[in-house]
Amino acid sequence: MVIDSNKTVGTIVADDYRTAGVFSQLGIDFCCKGNRTIDEVCAKKGIDKFALLDELERVTSNNNNQGIDFKSWELDLLIDYIEKKHHRYVEDKIPQLLSFLIKLEQVHGAQHPELFEIKKLFKRSADELTQHMKKEELILFPFIKKMVEANRNNSPINIPGFGSVANPIAMMMEEHENEGERFEKIVELSNNYTPPTDACNTYKVTYQMLQEFEADLHAHIHLENNILFPSAVVLQDKFY
Repeated sequence: MVIDSNKTVGTIVADDYRTAGVFSQLGIDFCCKGNRTIDEVCAKKGIDKFALLDELERVTSNNNNQGIDFKSWELDLLIDYIEKKHHRYVEDKIPQLLSFLIKLEQVHGAQHPELFEIKKLFKRSADELTQHMKKEELILFPFIKKMVEANRNNSPINIPGFGSVANPIAMMMEEHENEGERFEKIVELSNNYTPPTDACNTYKVTYQMLQEFEADLHAHIHLENNILFPSAVVLQDKFY
């Protein structure tokens, strides 16, 4: 696949999720800041644009095993997937991670004071993500599902109290960006999730879980920012 350097990073990943691995290895945010073009991210990070394009074309040259084509899914199915896979994952992992981070803070905080800030950042993330997901599940997602159903049945739909679907979407995307920035700080404080030489097993497991949590969050936000939300705005245009 020939990659256009004027396309946004988020669009490129939405077209072929195999490119996500390339961007992740280079520290390029394809979810929260997926609205930047290849030219923009390369200029900002000092990356060789042509080397990046070559690597992107290499990973996409094999037409097999492109993974799941989420762009082809109906939006109500995509919402169900996001809730069952990603929202449930966040709900399950938050109490485990908080328990481990509190334990690390108590046992290793004196030698590694960065643990206090990491726990504080993750606690803030946990609180805000919990509220964020409820707003999606109770307000935004049900309205998108109503649009999908109305479109199938060729029936009208009532304009919601929030007006355009772009309004709650803008709020959700801003909150996504806040989470991305929080985890950038956690990555920096944890030395990219590298346990210190005196780390116990709990320390190592906690950093691994944090890294996995961030990776799931990136996939989660990508599906919303780059696929679900733009498609919902396009679908709304059919009604008003």
